[in-house]
Amino acid sequence: MTTIVIHNCDVIDGMGNAPRRGVDVVIEGSRIQSVEAAATDGAAQPGPADAVHIDASGKTLMPGLIDAHCHMTYGESMTQEEQDIFTSVEGRTLRAAWNVQKVLAAGVTGISQPGGSYFIGVAIRDGIAERRIKGPRMTSAGRYITTSNGLTDWYPDDAGVIEGGIGIRCNTLDAMIAEVRRQVKNGVDFIKLADSPFGDYQSFRDEELVTIADLAHQLNKRCTIHARGNAETRAAVLAGFDWIMHGNLLTESTVELLAERQTPLVPTLLLLEVWAEYGDLIGSPPFIVEASKRMLERTAESLHMCRAAGVKLVVGTDTGFAMTPYGEWHAKELELLMKYGGLTELEAITAATYNAGVTLNLENEIGGVAPGMLADLLVVDGDPSQDIAVLQDPARIETIILDGEVVDVDRDLESWSNESSMTYTHGYLTRDVVSAAGAGEPPAMPIVRTRANPIAE
Repeated sequence: MTTIVIHNCDVIDGMGNAPRRGVDVVIEGSRIQSVEAAATDGAAQPGPADAVHIDASGKTLMPGLIDAHCHMTYGESMTQEEQDIFTSVEGRTLRAAWNVQKVLAAGVTGISQPGGSYFIGVAIRDGIAERRIKGPRMTSAGRYITTSNGLTDWYPDDAGVIEGGIGIRCNTLDAMIAEVRRQVKNGVDFIKLADSPFGDYQSFRDEELVTIADLAHQLNKRCTIHARGNAETRAAVLAGFDWIMHGNLLTESTVELLAERQTPLVPTLLLLEVWAEYGDLIGSPPFIVEASKRMLERTAESLHMCRAAGVKLVVGTDTGFAMTPYGEWHAKELELLMKYGGLTELEAITAATYNAGVTLNLENEIGGVAPGMLADLLVVDGDPSQDIAVLQDPARIETIILDGEVVDVDRDLESWSNESSMTYTHGYLTRDVVSAAGAGEPPAMPIVRTRANPIAE
């Protein structure tokens, strides 16, 4: 059993306490043994003679980041078809195993995948746990369970349910029950439901939510839901769902219910933010850019109420799209919780560490620097309690400890994206376009016809 001693560090414990200066932390095996004032000059160094010693003078030790909304099967997709149709199951699995390394290299030592293609997430989770794949500690759902009125049922009815799709349509209670049973049989950690894309209605009936939550819990699994609107959020909390994804459009009474039931909320602001701020840089359709801005305005209102009421907030990023590539923006979510929710630096860190333990099925065991906690830790060059942005620079994350072992990461890995969808053109070749080109006029902006997409999954 390896012993690691981290000397003379400043500790942010992730549990909301003020930072401690000049601390020695001893790790034995996979857990933290002690967190004590640093040994003074001449005092015996803690730990056995063969311990691994890390001098962290002037550095910060904190829990590793946990991203509770990270889609490893999306493959940094630019289109919905990339997520659902293009790239084989074998190709998606290999890409996920490659891309998960990028996530770990960013200082993310735990991820929860709330849905994806096939049962790839289950396989990647097991490969990481068996140390055959290098990546963060992981839990995974299966495909989103949705209805004809919910997120992920994008294709015409005559296309059926796409086998490789990230969602599966279930329009009857019997079908929902059967899918929960099938997913549990195939090893998921939790069940993910997908309600309406924008939160403008509730697509699951109250009794359906209650039945799904009860069955998941009977089978010793948890459940979460994509719920942007107030109605579906409230119904899911009352049904006993274990945490809520998004919660953009909440009323005061629903916020009070979240706080009363201590149901964690994972706002996932990152995808909205990058669309709103940078969508024009990568050719995102204008309607998505504008819709993201409006959604963020409404979300800020909800988040300020949540913070005031004491709702437990958890960091999640919706990483996996081309707009949110693996390893790039995970720590940005902490800054966004401060920007839109009014959190302090320490509160944002707690949302990204201790509070997120529930999504890894390890609440009260992970995300804290305290004796007995699992040793998933970061040594950071800088003080995130004063400047949260230091966590967004991977070069400032000097040491990553996962399950009690220092891990060597490659921060120069290239993306391995999905196979692109088959696109012939981005506009119509009319006579006017040809005439304008012949006259030396600049080409008109392409006409992009696209079905309205959700503002994140």
